[in-house]
Amino acid sequence: MTEQELVYGLRNGEELAFKELVQKFQDRVFNTALGLLQQASDAEDIAQEVFIQVYKSIHQFKEQSLLSTWIYSITTTKCLDHLRRSKRKKRFGFVTSLFGTDNMPVYEPGEFNHPGVQLDRKEDARQLFQLVNTLPGNQRTAFILNKVEELSYREIAAILNTTESAVDSLLQRAKQSLRKKINELPP
Repeated sequence: MTEQELVYGLRNGEELAFKELVQKFQDRVFNTALGLLQQASDAEDIAQEVFIQVYKSIHQFKEQSLLSTWIYSITTTKCLDHLRRSKRKKRFGFVTSLFGTDNMPVYEPGEFNHPGVQLDRKEDARQLFQLVNTLPGNQRTAFILNKVEELSYREIAAILNTTESAVDSLLQRAKQSLRKKINELPP
């Protein structure tokens, strides 16, 4: 199916079109979410939410960009929303534990496991992704989309609704920050 046929099928509620959509984009959506969230279970949940939203809001897709760009945009938005909710829960959990009513941590980072990372490089990748996770939201998103998903500046600009020069700036600041953090790591 071409992209136009896929969009047409989705707009007409065709089950085959939805199956093809999921088959075509599930790995990209999951890997993007995993790169941003670093938790497989959260990435799976977000991926499901993305496909549900695409299905429900396909009539709002204006076809001014590629379908994949629109899907990446939905994915990153959902991931960033999830991270904001998680941070609120962590802050609430920390404040609650200060007052002695809850000594259990609300959020514990799990084992890092990304399908694009070879086994012998898992520890290095885990450390790098922990550092990437400390970047501000748009820097982190641009870095993941460029370095992990290998998207162009133009595609990232469309996803983040910004300019290519702004993407370049985000990536330069992200790299600079990561270099500094890596140099501060103990040997």
